[in-house]
Amino acid sequence: MAGDPGDAPYNLRQLAVEAGVTPRTIHFYIQQGVLPSAGSLGSQARYSAGHLARLRLIKRLQKEHLPLAEIAGRIRSLTDLQVERLVGEARRAVASASSGSALNYVRSVLTSANARQDEGMALAVDRSQWERIALVPEIELHVRRPLSRVRNRQLERLLESARQILQKED
Repeated sequence: MAGDPGDAPYNLRQLAVEAGVTPRTIHFYIQQGVLPSAGSLGSQARYSAGHLARLRLIKRLQKEHLPLAEIAGRIRSLTDLQVERLVGEARRAVASASSGSALNYVRSVLTSANARQDEGMALAVDRSQWERIALVPEIELHVRRPLSRVRNRQLERLLESARQILQKED
């Protein structure tokens, strides 16, 4: 997001007004890692159109009751261009009554983006589910599903190793 200062037309107050949030909310999102920092501090801080697009996407996903930590994890790896495209496409989906909800559209776009990624983290905006795996009666492992193929293989190796270690101790 850092670049030419001309690419960052907003100060904090202007960004807050454009996004429909408070400056305090922007600072909170930056502290939580949901929104990247401006790159400079204080009154000299300048924010780009990418910051504005991220704020708009965050607001849209919050309206669908996704927790902030979940939103952060899912949009952190997106480029500004991808975020801007999602926001624009979600707006068009909302404007068109026949296209369904914006969240469904964002889900479909993120799911197709996930299919293009090389077994990286899943970007699909679905509610995750936790699986509880009992290793021994006193110890269990909690796993958020779904996992990528790579993470599934790693989990299987972890479970195998953990069970071997725990059986040796008995």
